[in-house]
Amino acid sequence: MLLDIKILTKQFIRKQIGKLGYVTDFHTPISDILSLIKKFHCYKVGKELIRVGAKGDGGYLVPDDLKGITTCFSAGVGDLSSFEQDCQRLGMSIFLADNSVEKVNLEPGTYSFIKKHIGLVNNEKFITMESWVNESGIDKTSDLLLQMDIESAEYFAIMSMPEHLIKQLRVLVFEFHGLSKLWNPEYYNVVNSAVDKILSTHTCVHVHPNNVNDIYNHLGVELPTAIEVTYIRNDRVKEKHLCTTFPHPKDSDVTSNRPSVVLPKQWYS
Repeated sequence: MLLDIKILTKQFIRKQIGKLGYVTDFHTPISDILSLIKKFHCYKVGKELIRVGAKGDGGYLVPDDLKGITTCFSAGVGDLSSFEQDCQRLGMSIFLADNSVEKVNLEPGTYSFIKKHIGLVNNEKFITMESWVNESGIDKTSDLLLQMDIESAEYFAIMSMPEHLIKQLRVLVFEFHGLSKLWNPEYYNVVNSAVDKILSTHTCVHVHPNNVNDIYNHLGVELPTAIEVTYIRNDRVKEKHLCTTFPHPKDSDVTSNRPSVVLPKQWYS
């Protein structure tokens, strides 16, 4: 009987704490997570979105403002290279990095590939974004495009980038991972800090959930496990109008083997 009372008391306390806006298992306040979600609200900035890369995995929507971008840096290569192929056709030089693959699905001699992960240090397996760009030998005044899909390492990569490098990136395309872990306050702080850093120089223009996994719904907060997010540098923005219709007509599911995942209204309304 005493054990039953203790269990019921604990359940009651957890329920009351939850009503105050906290997840008792992980402690991140609901208000903080909702505030972070608002930072993913995207805007129409006077530039149409175009699809670069094939439909499905490896293709992304970016603003039609690529003329003059000299170089595409692509971190996280995988088996598909349709995005990089389209960037080549647009006249960009291609630099790729990924320690998990042996070769790239591009015509030999048309790109530069380094078999390293993007990280916080420089060693035989990792290289920082700053070192990667510096070693490329490109003009430090030219505009760049960055595509990054590196399985949750993107947050540390963002925070490690110096401001001058971020400002050189006209267009940013990220796959943000592990968003269901935002209830963990330490993970939340990392993601929130990375997003704040991007928003100090760039504006979000597109968000699309990855349909590899379902939406994670906890305490009424709906979190895609992973999302594709596109940003454009603020000096290229001429107007800002909140996007209110999703999905975008050019959006495509990452995989055809699972049902589509619709961006929850919390992420744009």
